[in-house]
Amino acid sequence: MAKRLTVMDFFKRYPDEDTCLNHVMEVRYGLESKCAKCERDSTFHKIAKRPAYACKFCGNHVYPMAGTPFESTRTPLQMWFYAIYLFTTTKHGVPAKELQRQLGVTYKTAWRMGHEIRKYMAKVDGDAPIGGGGSPVEVDETLVGGKVKMGKGAKGGRHLENKTIVLGMVERGGDIVTRIVPNQKAATLMPAVTEMVEAGATVYTDNLHSYHSLSARGYKHESVNHERGQYVSKTGAHTQTIESFWARLKLSISGTHVRVSRKHLQKYVGEFEFRFNRRRQTSEQMLVELMTAF
Repeated sequence: MAKRLTVMDFFKRYPDEDTCLNHVMEVRYGLESKCAKCERDSTFHKIAKRPAYACKFCGNHVYPMAGTPFESTRTPLQMWFYAIYLFTTTKHGVPAKELQRQLGVTYKTAWRMGHEIRKYMAKVDGDAPIGGGGSPVEVDETLVGGKVKMGKGAKGGRHLENKTIVLGMVERGGDIVTRIVPNQKAATLMPAVTEMVEAGATVYTDNLHSYHSLSARGYKHESVNHERGQYVSKTGAHTQTIESFWARLKLSISGTHVRVSRKHLQKYVGEFEFRFNRRRQTSEQMLVELMTAF
């Protein structure tokens, strides 16, 4: 079993602000590289009292944090690094209150840091198409947040209040991709599926009518009818992989964050995509990836 990166290990690796800034500079530009202004092979030295480096020949300034989650921040860079470390050492996410407690910052600052890190994790994860080579892909939607209200009278029934619909596509043994969608109509779901699932893949879904045109779109399509108690067909069709992801996502949201607004839900789902797609990696491997992708 791989040794877990401890808090002490983290602070030995990133002991102060200059070390953290040097790390970002080396990852993004290198301390020895071609100057973008004078076009000479140069070395760059840290400018005193500024988060910047200067070319030894022409003095051109390079601000390594520009274009990263840390751009324009007043929060120490070491705190940002430690927050990223916390995100990689948990399976259920880090609430803003926990960041506030661990970092000693205001709740507003902790909330913003959490959202910037989630966006960054989703960006690093990317959205490469899945299902290549005819691989099996499970497609399903789920409802997150809000509540189900039962109507009254003859025209009663189930009414969804403030529910957000999330579409998920997962390659068995591979990656998952998600999208927030406004509804479950075929005109909404099919473009997302054809964009992210390679033609020729075997696609497993439930019996939602919106998926019935998959066969005509170049996929081998099989479905299970949950309403009739069918969860695995004789041919092996099921959606249990994606349903397992939904269960963990909802448990983490309700247990860690209590509730998440529709406006920010994609950030949280993107964070869990990152973790799911690296489920065979250690927390240190995830940290290294995030620390070298600026």
